Amino acid sequence: MLNTNLDALGIIFPNSYDNQIPELCSERLMASIPFASRYRMIDFILSGMVNCGIDNVSVIVRKNYRSLLRHIGSGREWDLTRKNGGLNVIPPYAEKGVSVYNGRIEALASIIDFLKSQKEKYVIISDANIVSNFDYNALLAAHKESGADVTIVYKEEPIPYSFKNFQNSLTKDMYYTLDLEGTRVKELHTNAKEDGVQNLSMNIYFVERELLIKLVEEAHSRGYVYFERDILAPKMEKLAIHAYKYEGYTARITDLMSYYTENMRLLEDDNMEQLFGTHRVYTKVRDDNPTRYLGRANVKNTLVADGCVIEGKVENCILFRGVKIGKGAVVKNSIIMQDTEIMTNAEVNYVITDKEVTITAGKELKGNDSFPVFIPPYKTV
Repeated sequence: MLNTNLDALGIIFPNSYDNQIPELCSERLMASIPFASRYRMIDFILSGMVNCGIDNVSVIVRKNYRSLLRHIGSGREWDLTRKNGGLNVIPPYAEKGVSVYNGRIEALASIIDFLKSQKEKYVIISDANIVSNFDYNALLAAHKESGADVTIVYKEEPIPYSFKNFQNSLTKDMYYTLDLEGTRVKELHTNAKEDGVQNLSMNIYFVERELLIKLVEEAHSRGYVYFERDILAPKMEKLAIHAYKYEGYTARITDLMSYYTENMRLLEDDNMEQLFGTHRVYTKVRDDNPTRYLGRANVKNTLVADGCVIEGKVENCILFRGVKIGKGAVVKNSIIMQDTEIMTNAEVNYVITDKEVTITAGKELKGNDSFPVFIPPYKTV
């Protein structure tokens, strides 16, 4: 791991945007959604932080966090098992004053004593719905150069269709676009509907720890809830709020279709190189056997994790750990999650299976490129 001793602590909100993808977040949270054959969404954030020398990371969870706890454990794979700092998972009611929060202000207010007791100068706040191989050292350099009080990371991209057309309550799943003057943020827009490329926030914020404590205490005392809407937006004149443009590879998960599309993009070599070719991404070690290709196995353009057993034909797929493809089975254009079994002579095309699904012999399941079929976990078809 790199060790550049970045003087910052990390705070991750793993439940943000759970409502956007209920199919995968009914029993897990956004941060623990499987991605790219062997990883979880949170792996990319944690790896980016530790690669830049951040060794004090807090994960403030709301609900459905059992799978996340199983995955990250004590943080050993990310070198975050430490006496001081390390990985700190904060579930609701873990301590007096920590409850189920509605917005970032309530969450940060619940750990205000923890923030006051830390030694780091800066705080990095991040959600877990965007995959990237982020260089936080570059963010620190930009923050210092601009003289900002707060730096917001953004990407130039269109607002996802699922954001603009989400029918349920958006109060917990807001998104933000930025109006800029140079690097200075002139205005912060909530849930904008404009077409075309926008300065779309990645919900990564860089701020001095003492300033964050002051802002959170002031806002919480007034009953405010949302960090962006209730703190940043009204203080554009009082605070120096700047933006940092991220130009690296990103995969923003906003619904089931974007999950399918972003996984499938990794079958292109250029995208794989952009995501994994800079710094290493760490994940939980399963200690499984190498994948075995038996009999007349035929595998093309497929990302395959360890522990799989393949006897059939697989093309343009993402296979997670422990997947079994039976003799004569044909699997195309699909995402098959861990420990799923596709039995003899089954045909699967444009399908997403959650973990431990069984597709019995001879069955035929077909979606299409704009509407993949989803099979919930533990189901037998």
